[in-house]
Amino acid sequence: MKKSGKIILTVLFLFLIAVCVLYFAVRSQFLPVSSVTESEEVRIEIPFGTTVYETAEILKENNLIKNKNAFYYSVRFPFILKVFFPGQDIGEFSLKSGIYRIAPNTGIIEIQKILSSAQTEFIVVSIPEGFTIKKIAALLEENRICSASDFIKTAMSKDSAESFNIPSETLEGYLFPDTYYLTAGMNAKDVADLMVNTFFEKTKSVENLSGKTPEELFETVTLASIVEREYRVADEAPLIASVFKNRLNHGIGLYSCATVEYILTEILDRPHPSVIKIEDTKIDNPYNTYLWAGLPPGPISNPGLVALDAACNPPKTNYYFFQVADASAGRHVFTTTFEEHKINHNLYTKN
Repeated sequence: MKKSGKIILTVLFLFLIAVCVLYFAVRSQFLPVSSVTESEEVRIEIPFGTTVYETAEILKENNLIKNKNAFYYSVRFPFILKVFFPGQDIGEFSLKSGIYRIAPNTGIIEIQKILSSAQTEFIVVSIPEGFTIKKIAALLEENRICSASDFIKTAMSKDSAESFNIPSETLEGYLFPDTYYLTAGMNAKDVADLMVNTFFEKTKSVENLSGKTPEELFETVTLASIVEREYRVADEAPLIASVFKNRLNHGIGLYSCATVEYILTEILDRPHPSVIKIEDTKIDNPYNTYLWAGLPPGPISNPGLVALDAACNPPKTNYYFFQVADASAGRHVFTTTFEEHKINHNLYTKN
């Protein structure tokens, strides 16, 4: 063989070796960080709106991948993985936000499948009965679901209310208090929509509620929101509703401390008062039921089923007044005349 032929063969041989070395070097970047079979899982959060490259950075920071560029380009150009892992089911990558647990012995192909599965670890958030939009917003932000400002903006949007045929400027009253399984970084609108849809689903069980017009339902929810903030013992909710119904039917002001509290905390952004003072009942605001007869312009909280059922089906009574009889037990005394009411009169707010 001529000398030139040997040189060519040598060059080709070295080239093949270089290609093989390069191939396996690049391939190694897609392999698991750890070879330990029983690797402890790492908890990572992929917030809503996170890009593929940002996801790669999160994975790299948590030592779940060897190279963030390898992850990024394998997502953008899936054929790369087919070249290095022929015969394996690559699948289609579609990043889902949420919380995941991934072990360091997981390869990039499996990681991509996990992040596309939407089988995330949920954040459990319980919304108490009687919470307002602002209180719910603060709770959501505390649990990293969405920002408080985004939720408030969505829930206080007339467009949001109109989308559910709610005759109001906000979603107040329709954000159903329940336990929700959410994910970090969710869109505020998705969270609000979920709560309103839950309201309409859960209230199907309330007697005499389903046949109401949107306007009638809005009045019932408004009344229930006041009942929710006034009662502390479930069996008294219907009686409190009956007092308010009797007052409404006779054009008497509701005189609800809860509506004054709403003005103080939600409209004026003051701290929750331990006692409603006389001067508080004189605040000139349409939500002040000490100054204006009838229902306030809208709900003052988001009521649960007990309050909604009480407002929708109040018993017939002769009661026009109620007041706290035992603050520690949350019990009230119900009376018919103002003279009876004056005997132990006090102003009290539900904590």
